[in-house]
Amino acid sequence: MNNIFNLHNGEEEKAKVLATVRSNISFSGSNLWILACAIMVASIGLNVNSTAVVIGAMLISPLMGPIVGAGFALGMFDFQLLRKSLKNLLLSTVVGLLVSFLYFFLSPYKESHSEIISRTAPNIYDVLIAFFGGLVGVIAVTRVEKGNPIPGVAIATALMPPLCTAGFGLATGNFAYFGGAMFLYTINCVFICIATYIIVKFLKYPAVEFVDKKKSDKIRIWITVIIALMIIPSIFFAYRFITQQNYEQKVSTFLSREFEDKGNTIVYKKTTYSTNPKQIELAFLTRKFSAAQIKEVNDRLKNYKIEGTQVIIRQDSAFLANATTKNLQTNEVTDQTNAIIAELNNQVKKYSFETQNLFPEAKSILPEITTLSVAKQEVFNTTDSTRIIPVALYEAEKPLTLQQTATLRNWLKVKLKVDTLEIYKR
Repeated sequence: MNNIFNLHNGEEEKAKVLATVRSNISFSGSNLWILACAIMVASIGLNVNSTAVVIGAMLISPLMGPIVGAGFALGMFDFQLLRKSLKNLLLSTVVGLLVSFLYFFLSPYKESHSEIISRTAPNIYDVLIAFFGGLVGVIAVTRVEKGNPIPGVAIATALMPPLCTAGFGLATGNFAYFGGAMFLYTINCVFICIATYIIVKFLKYPAVEFVDKKKSDKIRIWITVIIALMIIPSIFFAYRFITQQNYEQKVSTFLSREFEDKGNTIVYKKTTYSTNPKQIELAFLTRKFSAAQIKEVNDRLKNYKIEGTQVIIRQDSAFLANATTKNLQTNEVTDQTNAIIAELNNQVKKYSFETQNLFPEAKSILPEITTLSVAKQEVFNTTDSTRIIPVALYEAEKPLTLQQTATLRNWLKVKLKVDTLEIYKR
């Protein structure tokens, strides 16, 4: 059993590992160009909110080199290697901030999407991801067979996106984004480094310089202090994140049960946490509320354990001016109307397709067609049951051949997302 978990099995020669680590530290020539291009790709991915592009940038980023180098340097008391690693990490960080700042400063599109926002509020989960991702990364580095964990580590630990997000914060003057993103970037760097230090010590890499116990203890104390400085605020952010998620879940349940399940369409929703009390702003498609009804809605918040919150309903000002004198039956009629509209919309969706650009695309495939229509036909039979069959009708100077009909049918099945389709000439 001990042999199964023995990290010395499959271990690469220490001299070869150190040579690889040292070669990956330097940022000059091609490495610097690769870094700048990766930063640009990541910035574009964040700007257009493309997860795939951001992941691609993570895979080509060489940022982990000096961080792993610093971990090896601490574990081996190689202070020359530590200085070189930190110098190159600082250089790469400055280059990353500069390139991302210039891109976002020049970009006409500066909206903060989910890919950016998600990198501005780190918490304890990011600490765990960075630490265990770093463990996997350094274990892979020390193996004869490197395997394929390294790309996964690059994606999981995500050094590139927070650095680019910090550049976005600088370019847009949003220093809250800048601070949050740099904190996440620092967490990733520190805990990858600490994970590397632990593995280096575990695998007993030899010390380069003689270090007495006093100096060794001093290094451990500094590592402990740095860990505490990273973890304590991360726990606070994690608690705030979990609290907010629970609140969001309660609000979602409240809106579903009190409004959406009763046929009321919400066209606008905004939740504000920073105010006291918290606020839920709503606007509805057709539903109107009297002052008494709004009060009833707020009173029901305690049933969902979201006290300390105020529901604000945005609606027609003329209605609000007379809300206290309106008969509540008006709203009952409105509710019935909303239910009828919802039912009619469901019926329309049941018997129709999304047909945007349908005819031009069909015409480009089969120029012989002069008109094309599609619908869902309800078929009745003697068993009192019904079934719906998608049907397409076309007009052409002459009937399509069997091959042309098959081509049209196959294309329409993909376009309309159906399994079967009947085609007829008018």
